[in-house]
Amino acid sequence: MRQSNNKSENLNLIEFLTTKNFLFQDVDRALLAKYLTPEQLIAEKLYSSRPIYTAFGDSTSLQYLYVIVQGGPVVVRSTPLDRIIDITYANSCFGMRNMALSFGNVSRTFPSLVEAYKTADVVKIPLEAVKAIHQDCEIFRQRYGLMFELQEKFQYHLLNCSTYPPQAVAALLRALVYQERELGNQPQDDGIFLFDLPLEIIAKACQLNHRTVEQVLKGMMKVGILKPQKGSHNDLIYVVNPEELKAVYGATRDKVSWWPLR
Repeated sequence: MRQSNNKSENLNLIEFLTTKNFLFQDVDRALLAKYLTPEQLIAEKLYSSRPIYTAFGDSTSLQYLYVIVQGGPVVVRSTPLDRIIDITYANSCFGMRNMALSFGNVSRTFPSLVEAYKTADVVKIPLEAVKAIHQDCEIFRQRYGLMFELQEKFQYHLLNCSTYPPQAVAALLRALVYQERELGNQPQDDGIFLFDLPLEIIAKACQLNHRTVEQVLKGMMKVGILKPQKGSHNDLIYVVNPEELKAVYGATRDKVSWWPLR
């Protein structure tokens, strides 16, 4: 961990937030500079498979908002089934549902572990600074509320994961496509949605075993929903046909002809 203590570095961070991060995008830079001083911002590296905090405690509140600069994803593992219920990529934030601000005051469920699935570089913004920006900036307030909405919709997609493997995997991929498109992170310049999404994350989100997930992904590649993985980057998922993905997500068993098991 290190504390940012250089003025130019602080200005570069503000430029990054207002151009890359959905929550702070288009927020007045002078306003951010007023509340985000070099002494307040903490840059930290989150290492893979190490707990960051336990979410949704009854009477606990985080003191920082986490902004992912690069790396990740960061996941939330629910208990007791160890099911992944949230996935956050770079250029987004996490921690809002556990801060004493806005909907975070009532966002309480079962304790869940938050961890970086892969190493991530983050910047921690103090709760008091977030509260001040939230009070003074209408754009920030609207987007802060929208991020809660996106998280609820993500979990709604996962609730619709049936025991039918193609539909379960399609539900997760559909949730990610919707989330990252709304955040402005996707699609890529070529129109493809690209996700760093290891098999374990898919398996734990969809409650399937690894072998079944592999077979579903192969089937989706065969019918042109996904693009074959490149080189040795086995964790990358290329969604080239999100509309067909939507069709699988809403399909019944006898409508997915490429899945061999009935």
